[in-house]
Amino acid sequence: MRERLEREAAKRDDPSELSLDRPDPLLVAREQKDDRAVLLCALFGYGNAGKIVELLQSFDFSLLDMEEGAIRRELDAYYRFQSREDIIQIFLTLRRLGRGGMEELFMEGYGRRRRVIEGVFSLIRHFESLNPFESRGYRFLIGRVPSDGRPRSTYKRWMMFLRWMVRQGALDLGRWRMVERADLIIPLDTHTFHTGRRLGLLRRRTYDWKAAVELTEALKKFSPEDPVKYDFALYRLGQEKGEI
Repeated sequence: MRERLEREAAKRDDPSELSLDRPDPLLVAREQKDDRAVLLCALFGYGNAGKIVELLQSFDFSLLDMEEGAIRRELDAYYRFQSREDIIQIFLTLRRLGRGGMEELFMEGYGRRRRVIEGVFSLIRHFESLNPFESRGYRFLIGRVPSDGRPRSTYKRWMMFLRWMVRQGALDLGRWRMVERADLIIPLDTHTFHTGRRLGLLRRRTYDWKAAVELTEALKKFSPEDPVKYDFALYRLGQEKGEI
């Protein structure tokens, strides 16, 4: 199993995996120098991959550095659960965050026990302090900190952002240096969930945070220092309904 996974991961870790014919939000994220723009690419990373890329390519990410009035005037987009106002508000939140410092904010949560979900919670709380706006579509984008601190959803888009930012490879950006690859959790979506179960790597039947952790722990048996390196391969196999 390990050798087969290694071969598949190596094959998929190639820029040719990203194109308009093989769309993925990372196609747009790789073009961004600003961590905030990369995060936007991840947070909108749900639904049809082609539609995601189309939306992201329509965004003027330079608005993140412009005055708030310009953001309100220039942004005129909506996407599935997000209204025009929801998209304006996430741009406003990240504009108020400013360039740089996102990794340090993440470290405030992650650094205590090296749990990436606590770093994500630190960022969500900070976003809430920057912008009190509330709606279903906006909350879907940024996520929620559970009152008991125990994650239940997969936080897939946040985990995908962390994979991009922490791992270094032909696809991933590797910009954050204070977070350990070994601590990353697989960005579990329906493709990786079903592929993990099909390969016998995942026994849990419920699509949730515990399933993401279980699959990550199974992959750590093959690569304890970098278990998430198999993520893109598992995702593509599920998407293509391929076999290993």
